[in-house]
Order: sequence, then structure tokens, then C-alpha cells
Amino acid sequence: MTRLPFNISTAMDFAAPASDWWNQVNESTQWQDGIFFSLCGAYALVSLVALIQLIRIEVRVPEYGWTTQKVFHLMNFIVNGVRAIVFGFHKQVFVFKIKVFTLMLVEFPGLLFFSTYTLLVLFWAEIYHQARSLPTDKLRIVYISVNGGIYLIQVCLWIYLWINDNDVAESVGKIFMAVVSLIAALGFLIYGGRLFFMLRRFPIESKGRRKKLHEVGSVTAVCFACFLLRCFVVALSAFDKDASLDVLDHPVLNLVYYLLAEILPSALVLFILRKLPPKRVSAQYHPIR
Repeated sequence: MTRLPFNISTAMDFAAPASDWWNQVNESTQWQDGIFFSLCGAYALVSLVALIQLIRIEVRVPEYGWTTQKVFHLMNFIVNGVRAIVFGFHKQVFVFKIKVFTLMLVEFPGLLFFSTYTLLVLFWAEIYHQARSLPTDKLRIVYISVNGGIYLIQVCLWIYLWINDNDVAESVGKIFMAVVSLIAALGFLIYGGRLFFMLRRFPIESKGRRKKLHEVGSVTAVCFACFLLRCFVVALSAFDKDASLDVLDHPVLNLVYYLLAEILPSALVLFILRKLPPKRVSAQYHPIR
């Protein structure tokens, strides 16, 4: 039997095409433009949906003023609109000579996303505390304090990076953003879970109770999963440069991450919460004071 010669370089050539394809996609200007403009369009669509829903609510109940529901849709409109602008101008955003400017434009919408969806946690916490006859006067103070503290720390990190740009400080900033996402995930798990099980134990069986149970359970699952994903990916990017999201030559990673961590969750939550408030005053519809 004749033995065929084995060539290591020939064997390695089988793995080369996949690696070459990945590098070609990441370094291709056409792929970068296509992916980032697609993200821009997707965010703009979600932002438009949030704005339309906000207008529908305002037309339906203009006398209620700025309710939690209206503020939530307004913030969704803003955060998705900002993301659309950032990705629409990706060629300028990702090539700043001062890296902190890129980080600010990429991370600031992430902070707005945190504030937008923790507003749901605040709303559910208020409902839960009212149902349990617990005080609610400090909940909004906690929400404002936590958000204010997070923004203050993040601004300090940006200022430090502006003065002394180094990899360690940048990694610390990413770890901080990962912790912020973990806080949000825990908030949904705790108060979404509490409200869900409280509704399950509610003695009166009704169509409204079933709908509210499905609404709370679905939003809790979607938001907990998306913030947990954000926590994992951002923490990974702090230690692995190949997982970095704030660079131009990782378009596929950006597409998958932002699609799963922001666009789809936002679209799902807006769909789940699409029901308009009743025209008459409801005990479950609280204006912001």
C-alpha cells in the first residue's frame, strides 16, 4: 500500500478559508457600511414605533400629564434615536483620534437604555409596595439616586480617560458598565418576579389578571435575559480585545450584540406593552408627581 505524504501546510489550508472570510468581512468597507447602516435603520424604526405609541397615548389620555408610561416611551424614542444617529455616522464615530469621544458616543446610549428600562422596575416596585401596604415614597428617590450615581461615576471615568488614556482605565470602565447591566438584571428578577408571583396568588381569576400576568412575566424574562447578555459581553470585552464593540472592524459582532441586547428586546417590550391606557381614571395608571 502506498502511503500518501502528509503536509502540515496543506492541512492548515482547510481552516484558512473560514478565518480569511471572517477577516475579509470585518475589514471590508462594504460589509461595515451595510451592517452599521442596517443597525441605524433598525434603531430608527424602533424609535419611530416608540414615538407613534407616545402620540397615541397622549391623544388617548391628554389630561393625565406625564405618566410613567409616557416617559418610558419618550425615553425609548430618545435612546433608539441616539443609537440610530451614532451608527448612521459610524465612519466618523469610530475614528476619533481621542478614543474617549468614541467611548462616550457608544456608552452614553447604553446608560440611557439602563435608565429607560429600570423605569419599569420602579413602576413595578411601586405597584408591589402599594399592594403590600408598604411605603413607596422612597422608591423614586432610590431610582434617581442610583441613576445619578451611575452617570456621575461614568462621567468621572470619561474625564480620567481623556486626561490619561490607557488600557487599564478603559477596562475598568467596561467592567463598570457590566456591573450596571447586572444591577438592572437583578432589579427585573427581584421586582418582576415578586409582582409575577403576587399576581399568580391573586384569588380572583379574570381575563385582565391573566393578561397582566403574561405581560409582567414576558417583560421580566426579556429584560433579564438582555441585561444579563449585556453584562457578559461587556465584561468579556474588558479582557479580550477581539470582543470589543467600540471599533469599526468588528461589524458582525456589533450586529449580533446590538440586535440581541437592544433592538429585539426593545421591539418585544414595546409590542407587549402596546395596550393603550383606559380613558377613565384607573388605579393602576399613576401620573408622575
